[in-house]
Amino acid sequence: MSLFSDNIRALRVKHKISQEKLAENLSITRGRYVKYEDGTSEAPYDILKKIALYFHMSIDLILSVDIRKIDVQNLIKLEGNRLILPIQVDSFGENFIEIVSQKAKAGYLNGYADPEYIESLQQITLPFLGPGKHRGFPVEGDSMPPHEDGSIIIGRYVEKLGEVMDGKTYILITKNEGMVYKRLNKNKKNTLVLESDNSFYPNYEVKASDILEIWEYECNIGRSDKKQEMTETEAMKDLLLELKREVREIKNNTSNA
Repeated sequence: MSLFSDNIRALRVKHKISQEKLAENLSITRGRYVKYEDGTSEAPYDILKKIALYFHMSIDLILSVDIRKIDVQNLIKLEGNRLILPIQVDSFGENFIEIVSQKAKAGYLNGYADPEYIESLQQITLPFLGPGKHRGFPVEGDSMPPHEDGSIIIGRYVEKLGEVMDGKTYILITKNEGMVYKRLNKNKKNTLVLESDNSFYPNYEVKASDILEIWEYECNIGRSDKKQEMTETEAMKDLLLELKREVREIKNNTSNA
């Protein structure tokens, strides 16, 4: 017996469907399905995909997590059955927000689709955020002022790439870059341009196929009370205002002469 065998049997029993009926929905014979459930034969990818779609569950979850140990009803089902996010609530019914600490950050790329890993993260509640699935991520470096190294960005899960709005900030989980917090723009149909608010860092592109998760910025949790330095834009605005004031004074002095 395998974890996969145990899982599909548990799912079938939970949905109160016979082996014969399930095999019919998968367009295979009952005898062939029984071999998958007994663990005497491995299911090919096309059958795995059909099983995942039938039970509205991701393939990776069926293959790698003991479904009997988690509350399947208390999960967010995402587009294309790519993965499933667990929702946990406190005694008042408020959704818990998992915080990916700096220590836990290294394991997130491998554990983001594992309910047991997600449930092991620290949790808080922020009732004012409203509906949606939220999660907290650590800020690194100085590429996105005024958010400082060590702050936590709370993001709302974005299900579809089409929901991304130009100019807004997002936390991206990518295959090659890992976890990044940037301002996004949709440069092409399947490409995003990542921009840092600190002009020292150059823009770069990420393909949609490289993106694992997108979380839209909702709020920031920080500990620093350092006075925010003036940005380049604000400095330029102040300089122009000062020049206008000086020009006005020169005009007034000339007209009064």
